[in-house]
Amino acid sequence: MANSSSGESVIRRVVRLVGAFDDAHRTMSVATLARRSGLPVTTTYRLVDELLAEGLLEREANAEVRIGTRLWELVSRSSRMVGLREAALPFMEDVQAVVQHSTTLGILDSDDVLYIERIGSRESMVDITKVAGRLPVHGTSSGLVLLAYSAPDYQDLLLSRTLEKFTDATLTDPTELRRHLASIRQRGFASMPGIIVPESSGIAVPVFGRSNTVVAALSVVVPRNEENVPARVPVLMTAARGISRALGWRGELKGALRQSNGPI
Repeated sequence: MANSSSGESVIRRVVRLVGAFDDAHRTMSVATLARRSGLPVTTTYRLVDELLAEGLLEREANAEVRIGTRLWELVSRSSRMVGLREAALPFMEDVQAVVQHSTTLGILDSDDVLYIERIGSRESMVDITKVAGRLPVHGTSSGLVLLAYSAPDYQDLLLSRTLEKFTDATLTDPTELRRHLASIRQRGFASMPGIIVPESSGIAVPVFGRSNTVVAALSVVVPRNEENVPARVPVLMTAARGISRALGWRGELKGALRQSNGPI
């Protein structure tokens, strides 16, 4: 694999280009792409031309570029997330129909929750979750569920770091967080009012895979004054059980919980 004069491989440079696109920058000029990716303009033009030729980028009528359909096609062919999303969607639709607020499916990736599916709602006034969006693992109900069932080594590593405090409700003290994670494992769900946005509350439950390990978290994001945990949790647990069984899980939602192997 050819390297640049800086020692950076072509693949790494391409990742930097693709990673420069986000919700606020769905299309951009090549010059802007060079600036956002931190690559030289000449290098960016050359790589963009090659990516355009392969369909991995596409050019708009105004000459700006965007992520190409071909890239989505290739990624979707064998991604394990496809099966998880397909298994979850019918149950997520049921949850959203009952709760009438945004329903999300997230996985643990590095120190973040990566949201792989979301069903929105017109009733959701405050919701910062997005498909392919990330939020810090300690700053969401889904993240705390995933953290609670992750490997002890991973928990130790994360809790040894300085964690950002987003609101007064964000837990950052390691001892307090460990107690809370134990409580999540005991109850089987997390309810976190105002943990990252003061006006909203997240309620999440674990989703299990074939090996009886947690592979995702199913959650709803509701206004803080509509949290109603006793009503929301059974709906989420019923859906999570259905998703888990669709994935090949044959355990019980409570009483047979094993820790996962850490981030997936």
